[in-house]
Amino acid sequence: MNGVVLITGISAAGKSTVAQALAERLPRSAHVRGDTFRRMVVGGRAEMTPESTDEAVRQLNLRYRIAANTADMYFDAGFTPIVQDVILGEDLERFTALIRTRPLRVIVLAPDPDEVDHRERARAKIGYGGGWTIAQLDAVLRRETPRIGLWLDTTRQTPQETVDEIIKRAAEAKIL
Repeated sequence: MNGVVLITGISAAGKSTVAQALAERLPRSAHVRGDTFRRMVVGGRAEMTPESTDEAVRQLNLRYRIAANTADMYFDAGFTPIVQDVILGEDLERFTALIRTRPLRVIVLAPDPDEVDHRERARAKIGYGGGWTIAQLDAVLRRETPRIGLWLDTTRQTPQETVDEIIKRAAEAKIL
């Protein structure tokens, strides 16, 4: 797998786990965690909420630009970057335009909302706060996110099965 791989989906869809497992299967890879760039803002951080402020959107766009540039830099250094973040709606096409490296493979993890709820309850970190619900984010994913790349219903898959499917179907994930 050469180029950049982008893994997106709603919170608790399995993005971090799958991205890490995929990175571990590749000989030279880097796991670029978009949320790390959000957490770097200490003073003045504005969180994304359903009623997001202009500042929250500005910071989200900054986070996306940093993640895209980081992916390009890892690629230039000879790595396959696996970028993982919540990138939904119109933001998905905007984000893919920020990454200059090609090929670019987009993977959208789309387990059913009941499974997301189960995964959210089973993990230590909290993905749903600040007013967001699983139903709200799932609706944005399914109704507003462009159908680009490879969409996977991972409801009944283990992370390793998802990675196997990503590797097997990598050509379907390729855009541009």
